[in-house]
Amino acid sequence: MIEYKSPDQIRLMRRAGLVVADIHDALRERIDVGMTTADLDAVALEVLEAAEATSNFFGYYGYPGQICASVNEVVVHGIPGERVLQPGDLVSLDCGAVVDGWHGDAAFSIVLPGGDPAVSARRERLSQITHDAMWVGIAAMARGKRVGDIGAAIDDFVTALPKGEQPDILRDYVGHGIGTSMHQEPDVLNYRARGRSPRLKNGMVVCIEPMLAAGNQATKVLDDEWTVVTVDGSDTAHWEHMVAKHSRGIWVLTARDGGAEGLAPYGIVPVPLD
Repeated sequence: MIEYKSPDQIRLMRRAGLVVADIHDALRERIDVGMTTADLDAVALEVLEAAEATSNFFGYYGYPGQICASVNEVVVHGIPGERVLQPGDLVSLDCGAVVDGWHGDAAFSIVLPGGDPAVSARRERLSQITHDAMWVGIAAMARGKRVGDIGAAIDDFVTALPKGEQPDILRDYVGHGIGTSMHQEPDVLNYRARGRSPRLKNGMVVCIEPMLAAGNQATKVLDDEWTVVTVDGSDTAHWEHMVAKHSRGIWVLTARDGGAEGLAPYGIVPVPLD
């Protein structure tokens, strides 16, 4: 069952979303070559504790980290630990927060300075494509009628790219509804699928999160039972925002500006409830 939120509940989710935005800001400011992914986890915990919030990842089916820190070939669910960040690494950071029982969830990717310029350029391009695909999906939520319109728009965007720079869309990991728990109905696919999906209705809050691979999208889970990597070792990127649909429009709850900058190229103006 889809959990539809009232305007006041969406406002509460906005509070959780802004804590996630704070975590992202702190990570962008402090991430550096030579840090470990455990160091990044500690940064996130500092922000959570200052906000009197908790991580919705920590303890989730036994997950041991505050965030997911996924580097290069790691798609998602990278457990923070002793891995040392290297020049030119492509790091995807998936972060969440719970405030007064309501969940926030968002992710971004970043390429660290240094390393082989050609490799860094390819990684920057992969991250940019994934970022743009996310906003294409968010715009589709604003204009579409069904949840499946989001995935169709992302699919169309990616497959329209020139063959030489067209990444593969991961199919095993998708977006989701969110609210009083982190993962809810409906699934939000990043690709076209047959069949009718749920209607986009007021009160729906979903996480739109394309994950793209520079090589083949096939994945495997490592022995820790969490870390997902590409089978061919190719790089991946991951971007995500939490988006609410209400009677006056959409509102990107994990973006400080509500999504104004990201949606401007599509002629869409997000509408806050405040």
